[in-house]
Amino acid sequence: MKKILLILICVFSTQFLLAQDWKTDFAAAKKEAAKEDKPIILVFQGSDWCAPCIKLDKEIWSTEEFKDYAQKHYVMLKADFPRKNKNALSPEQQEKNNKLAEVYNSNGYFPFVVVLDKSGKVLGQAGYQKIEVKQYIAMLDKFAK
Repeated sequence: MKKILLILICVFSTQFLLAQDWKTDFAAAKKEAAKEDKPIILVFQGSDWCAPCIKLDKEIWSTEEFKDYAQKHYVMLKADFPRKNKNALSPEQQEKNNKLAEVYNSNGYFPFVVVLDKSGKVLGQAGYQKIEVKQYIAMLDKFAK
C-alpha cells in the first residue's frame, strides 16, 4: 500500500511540475516578461464552446514539447471566454479579459494568438492551424524575433 501511495505521489508531482504556467493577469505577465526578457503569448479562447480553441489546446498548448519550450522562451497569458455557467469567470477576471480583447482582439476571433513583446507591443498574430508542434513553435518564434 505504501508503494502504491508513493507511486501516485510521484506521478501527480510530475504532472504538476510539467503543467503549463498560464497567467491570467496582464500586468503580472508583463512584469514577468520584463524580468525574464521574454515575449508574451496571449491566447484568446472559448474553452468550453470553441472547437478550434479546444483543438489548439490539445494539439499544441498541452503537449509536453510545447510546454517545455514555452517555459524557457515565453510568458503564457490566457484570456478565456467560457459560455457555460459552471465555467463562468469571476466578474473581475471577466473584466480583465474584456479589456484585453478591446485592445488585442477587437474583431472577436477565437482562437486568437497574439505574440507581444515584454511591453505589450504586438509582434504577430495567429490562430488555429493543423500543423505539427515544431512548426507552430517556429511560427511563433518568427514573430518574437
